[in-house]
Amino acid sequence: MQNSLIRPKYPLQVARFPLYACPAPAGFPSPAADHYDKRLDLNEHLVLHPEATFFLRVKGDSMIGAGIHDNDLLVIDRSVEPTHGRVVIAVIDGELTVKRLHRQRGKIILKADNPNYPDLAIAADQELQIWGVVSHVIHKP
Repeated sequence: MQNSLIRPKYPLQVARFPLYACPAPAGFPSPAADHYDKRLDLNEHLVLHPEATFFLRVKGDSMIGAGIHDNDLLVIDRSVEPTHGRVVIAVIDGELTVKRLHRQRGKIILKADNPNYPDLAIAADQELQIWGVVSHVIHKP
């Protein structure tokens, strides 16, 4: 899987966008409001630990079951504990991948969320590094 690593420049620039006062209903339509409530800073919602956060663009479809598609942008937090079941950025023998972390009977298995891809059982002679836990996925509809 080919990935491009995007590291944020610090300090993060604050970009504030309009946040409309009325939510958009997902059921029946309602009249639109002509005003917004306040400005929204996406860093406040997507980046909880700025010094431990980086971004990564995905290439491939091995994680579509987790809502991660080709060309999505991932927000990764290095300060979050990579526990069983979390989607992580891992490096196996120098190869970068996005997979779901599983620990079974003392072994580490990296699983794709797409049945077309096999599990990656980490052997004792393989080098594994967990770079961080995926905290958010940004993709275009």
